[in-house]
Amino acid sequence: MTGYGQFCAVARAQEALGGRWTLLVVRELLCGSRRFNDIRRGIPRISRTMLSERLQALVAIGAVVQAGTEYRLTPAGEELIGLIGAFGTWGQRWLPREAAGEDIDLGPLLVDMRRRVDAEALPKHPLVLRFQLKGHAPQMLLLKPGEASLCTHNPGFPELGVRGPLAALAGWWRGDLSFAEAQRAGLALDGPRALTRAFPRWFQRYLFAAVRPAAQVQGARR
Repeated sequence: MTGYGQFCAVARAQEALGGRWTLLVVRELLCGSRRFNDIRRGIPRISRTMLSERLQALVAIGAVVQAGTEYRLTPAGEELIGLIGAFGTWGQRWLPREAAGEDIDLGPLLVDMRRRVDAEALPKHPLVLRFQLKGHAPQMLLLKPGEASLCTHNPGFPELGVRGPLAALAGWWRGDLSFAEAQRAGLALDGPRALTRAFPRWFQRYLFAAVRPAAQVQGARR
């Protein structure tokens, strides 16, 4: 593939990191994924072949090292946290945020929710969140002291149901909606009232949820 032919570090970095999916692979590694399937779980639309190619390309430029079945960021890869943070902040601030009109996958959303569980806020006894969202197969998230894991079946714990449109859940998680607004958009919880009221506090929401859209900021200044 022909390069940009420039001395500029911006152009050289774009050549190394600008391929489709590359920064999402880095994002997953920064978030703690180490194994191939764990990385792909956070990027379900990438093919196995493409993920392998992207990982090997990152190894080739010295951003990732492979040890057996695990991949880890090198100091060069870890320094990309600033770039990923800037991308996320820019996207959250400037790109339109209308979850109902977007093509959103449930899997990556649940992966992020698992990562952002506030262990200190969880109930003392284990429970399972059963997500039954319109148009999607049921999925479960096991929550217990010291553990949050996605699972395919309930090992026998009490359940709290989460149902409604995916857009309502995604809108709340991303910071587009308050939880009350998400409920008005159709998100519903089924279970004991004490648990349904506590549910929003079990999570430290999406990392960029507090970044307000530019239109809101500009409107507030007028």
